[in-house]
Amino acid sequence: MERPAVVWGGRTYAFEELHGWANAHADRLRALGVRRGDRVAVFAETCPEIIATLVGHLEAGVIHVPINTRYRADEARHILEDSGAVAVLTGRPGDECNEVLEEILRNKRPPQLRHVITLPEVLPSSPSKQIFSSFSSSPKQRFPSGLPSDDDVAMLIYTSGTTGKSKGVALSYRALEENTRAMMDLWQFTETDRLVLALPLFHVHGLCLGAVGALLTGFTLLLEERFDAARVIDAFAHEGATAFMGVPTMYVRLLEYLEGHPETAAAFRKARLFTAGSAPLPAPDFVAFREKTGHAILERYGMSETLFTLSNPLDGERRPGTVGLPVPGCQVRLVDDEGREPAVGELGEIHVKGSGVMNGYWQRPGETAAAFRDGWFLTGDVARRDADGYVTIVGRSSVDIIKSGGFKISAREIEDVLRRHPAVKDAAVVGLPDRVWGQRIAAALVLEDAVRAEETGAVCEAVAAFAAEHLADFKKPREVRAVPELPRNALGKVQKHVLVKAFGSSSPAR
Repeated sequence: MERPAVVWGGRTYAFEELHGWANAHADRLRALGVRRGDRVAVFAETCPEIIATLVGHLEAGVIHVPINTRYRADEARHILEDSGAVAVLTGRPGDECNEVLEEILRNKRPPQLRHVITLPEVLPSSPSKQIFSSFSSSPKQRFPSGLPSDDDVAMLIYTSGTTGKSKGVALSYRALEENTRAMMDLWQFTETDRLVLALPLFHVHGLCLGAVGALLTGFTLLLEERFDAARVIDAFAHEGATAFMGVPTMYVRLLEYLEGHPETAAAFRKARLFTAGSAPLPAPDFVAFREKTGHAILERYGMSETLFTLSNPLDGERRPGTVGLPVPGCQVRLVDDEGREPAVGELGEIHVKGSGVMNGYWQRPGETAAAFRDGWFLTGDVARRDADGYVTIVGRSSVDIIKSGGFKISAREIEDVLRRHPAVKDAAVVGLPDRVWGQRIAAALVLEDAVRAEETGAVCEAVAAFAAEHLADFKKPREVRAVPELPRNALGKVQKHVLVKAFGSSSPAR
């Protein structure tokens, strides 16, 4: 029996079946005039079709542009326009992404967008005998007009807009293959693994480590549209799952489920590996998970611009609170404010060289140049290194970056939206400590003089609703308060640490 590539909704998809569909998709794009180097966006909820279209794009030399499925019209339109996508793949009619896309097309269709393709409801069977356990070595005779080279752009992964509008991170074929292979080898993934993948397919964590990792290594994806603790446990109990990749928020939810259903912890004892990334994993959660399941979560570090650069060892000590050591093929250094390497235990910014580093920001040469120094990418993340070389992330070099539920969120972007409300004179957004989400978003508003004191509560609610209409749900402020003025220093800069203290660090229901 052919080895399964994807298990989804009770159905198994073989590698050769998905490869046949990928070829058919590439043929269709070619017939529509889509050529090597063109950008094709994907704005659809997780499904097996996305895996197949990814393969078709990689083999055709088409640049794959995933869009965050939580984005609203303004955010998604920016990516379509900035990337110059000539086509977009979307979900079935009635899906939320489809409805957002329809709004974009009604109001202001991006100028280069020629084709809207709805993903088919069922993948057809294919007589193809081709297997894409390694897309890099798949025959490409079907594209005689020119094959992708190692340094060609394979993907544009858009950042979360942490310095304004989101930027397209141009990742090459070389970066995808070499860095992902390094991680798969480091973690000893083989074709016998069955990975529970409940991460979104618009971010490098799920798309590269999960999907591309499966394509390169040939293991099976137990694909989930969204995370559900009970489903993850069931996959280990009844579907032969061997591994799980998650963000810290997912592990909090798993711990809560295990607390209420302690008997289910036995299912996890069948596992080979649990990994965490995209946000810092609190050490107490690491310890609690190990106590309940017998597994030490393997934490790693990376970002869209560098892919995966640090990892705790598979065989060796996994230290809670740290992101481990450099991945093979990556160089990592810490640099202090004086431009020197800090002493052991002292703070410095993480700089990265290596196989996973981006080609640059799409059509932004100035910002690309500013992001590098002497060939090193400047991450903006501050860390310390212990005597054994293990790295611990301390935070961002900017207080305007909020990490919530595995997402990097720009406070500035949210502030810009809040200020568009007619009742808002000024706004400042901060991240407050939150055990479940890492940080939760809080907004302080200076209201227009015409707003009476008795109206303040209703106006804050109206502003929160306004933000919800214009931002993805993970960017919405969870607390909104009116303040007489924003605390500022002598130079007029908002003192956000004062706001954080004023809000407090309690964790209300979200």
